[in-house]
Amino acid sequence: MTGERFEVDGLAAVRWGDGPPRYVLLHAGVADSRSWHVVAPALDGPSVAYDRRGFGDSAPGPDGFRHLDDLLAVLDATAGGDVPVWLIGNSMGGALAIDAALEAPERFAGLVLVGPGVSSEVAGFEMPPTTAAERRWEAAWEAAGEHDLEEKLRLDAWLWLDGPEHEGRVRGAARELAVAMNRRVFEHGAPDEAGDNGVDAGARLGELAMPVTIAWGEHENSEQVAICEVLAERIPGARRVVLPGTAHLPSLDAPDALVAAIHDARSAA
Repeated sequence: MTGERFEVDGLAAVRWGDGPPRYVLLHAGVADSRSWHVVAPALDGPSVAYDRRGFGDSAPGPDGFRHLDDLLAVLDATAGGDVPVWLIGNSMGGALAIDAALEAPERFAGLVLVGPGVSSEVAGFEMPPTTAAERRWEAAWEAAGEHDLEEKLRLDAWLWLDGPEHEGRVRGAARELAVAMNRRVFEHGAPDEAGDNGVDAGARLGELAMPVTIAWGEHENSEQVAICEVLAERIPGARRVVLPGTAHLPSLDAPDALVAAIHDARSAA
């Protein structure tokens, strides 16, 4: 089912289904709302996704904007603020979901965090040892020329789509979409810190009282797995789910497994 395109305050957005959304889908930092085009129609209720500023069809934002304010604006435009929604956040989208749940908990029924980031340092977190494959990836990234876009796109697809141990694992349309979405990120050129929400999420994880599921792919990189594990330990009652046959972007190469995990999370709430 093709979603309906619309716009909120300059943000390119898409909705699937009628009525207020049950799910709001927040994309990764190497992707945009197109990453949800298989997952969203398969969910058991209406859903909304949008391109954050500096991704996809949304232009970079002005100085001082906050991604959190944009998310709340999308909610106001679609749910009217009356119906708590589930946030499904992948990677940087997961970090945004955590920030939003801490700042406006009444707006959200639960979180499914897929290979999530965190918007500030988590006390006590220690980087795990890197694997040989991860060290090869790091060396290749260091060797890539500053302006060698095609090499950087190749390396990002290797790490985030395939997983560091399985370069070239994902092929076909999923890989083409991953590269196309990431190309737009590079074209926009927005700095990583743009849209910072000013939320010290790393120090406040224990405040999350809603149902939370932490999910990650079995081929995920070691640092990301360690982040997921510490989040699952620090967030009260958090559920752990390992998604088979995928790495950091399961909406592209394991959408059925991700849909099942989302439905299970809601059923368990």
